[in-house]
Amino acid sequence: MTNMLVADGLSAVTTVNSRSKGFKGGKLLSLSALVLALSGCAVTSDPITKGESEQRSREDRVAMFSQQEPVTAPVTLYDAMARALKYNLESRLKVMESALAQQQLDLARYDMLPKLAASAGYAGRNNVSASSSRSVETGQTSLEPSTSQDRDRDVADLTMVWNVLDFGVSYVSAKQKSDQRWIAEERKRKVVHTILQDVRSAYWRAVAAERLLGQIDGLIDRVNLAREASENMTARQVGDQVEALSYRRALIDATRQLEEQRRALSLAKTELATLMNLPLDTPYKLALPGSGDESIPQINVDPRVLEETALVSRPELREQDYQVRINAAETRKTLLRMLPGIELSAGAHYDSNSFLVNNSWADVGVKATWNLFNLLSGPAAHSAAKANEQVGELQRQAMSLAIMAQLYVARANYNEALRQYKTSEELRDLDGQIVQQLRNRYKANSIGELQLIQGELNALNANLRQDLAYAELRNTYGQIISSVGVDLLPKTLPSDKLADISQALRQSESNWQQGKLGELQAH
Repeated sequence: MTNMLVADGLSAVTTVNSRSKGFKGGKLLSLSALVLALSGCAVTSDPITKGESEQRSREDRVAMFSQQEPVTAPVTLYDAMARALKYNLESRLKVMESALAQQQLDLARYDMLPKLAASAGYAGRNNVSASSSRSVETGQTSLEPSTSQDRDRDVADLTMVWNVLDFGVSYVSAKQKSDQRWIAEERKRKVVHTILQDVRSAYWRAVAAERLLGQIDGLIDRVNLAREASENMTARQVGDQVEALSYRRALIDATRQLEEQRRALSLAKTELATLMNLPLDTPYKLALPGSGDESIPQINVDPRVLEETALVSRPELREQDYQVRINAAETRKTLLRMLPGIELSAGAHYDSNSFLVNNSWADVGVKATWNLFNLLSGPAAHSAAKANEQVGELQRQAMSLAIMAQLYVARANYNEALRQYKTSEELRDLDGQIVQQLRNRYKANSIGELQLIQGELNALNANLRQDLAYAELRNTYGQIISSVGVDLLPKTLPSDKLADISQALRQSESNWQQGKLGELQAH
């Protein structure tokens, strides 16, 4: 390929040189063509090496977990939320997107300024710029060749051009960029709501795991000891073999149930650590709530007020409001483009040509421009923009209906979770009383160890179901908060320290529980 390009380049150069004999720049043109031909296939890149990938991996790991406050105390729910909001990478990404939207708005404002161009340089030629005149009536030369321009000149220009139509279009575009900046803010709010809800759900499941994993491990150890004793009895053929094998089978089944429960709980703290952006090998403890902290969360706001608040505050609806404004602005832009444009210009110029009487001068101008084809396409563009406006409004109305349904479902889920929690609490109390009676009978040698293990397993399952039911109750309670669209994270904080963020979240949820929605709505 390179040889073909070189041959084509040399052929073109030869043709140019043959047609421009005496032109001293022919050699330069030949060299330029040859360089372009040779470089046409020379552009390439090297694959990324393993060392570069390893360096990138190390740098990313440092960037992901650097500058974080260490975990020095048991983590509360609001501490976990604060860590997730401050260090979670998705949250940080939305903050950066919001900042980028602001920078794009600042850049769009410069489009409204006049175009100001400055140029300076040197102009030269290899011969004199001369001309003569010929009579249009007789065809005779009427003036001997003469020149009015130096062969070498210095030139400079400073020109400002301002088009009124372009200013109007740029102004509307800047308004659209401003709305896009607010859309980025609403998307950031949505991410905050989602993160808080995910942390709430993961936290209470992690609490259940921290409470019960130790009990599960202890019971597994007891079952394993009983299995070993049963295996020894079977090996010695002591007692009825069918009864012994059935006993071993019951113990194995109990082990299986315990292992399934352990697997379901073991990843809960890992999920929470991921949300908090902690390295997954970081050990941490949860601040296990006491009985007072496990009070049933109550909804102290009228459902109609919740519905109205959701239709006003949900980030998705507010984003659609801004999108409708952007679509309306696009309609105005289609109308503006059909109008004629008035162009104002002013400039200062300099030319060192010795034949000029005035080597520096200024000029101004006014010009009207009109793209007549815009008159043909304008009505169709305007109709399309109006249709886009109507689609945006219908999307917002459909989203409003979906949000109302979402809030209704969240409240129904909360009521169902509350009933299940009360039922599981009653079952836990009953299983607790039963296992206490079984322990007394086991001490009195009136029952075997298998019956006691089965009773303790039932009690453990009841505790697990009760803790998971409470976690689900808290999860559905948080879904209502998220569905309403209120902001638990205030817009202004005393500082960006975790303690201040945690305290602000705690206070906001207290306001929510007291029905003070005005202090939590977006403005």
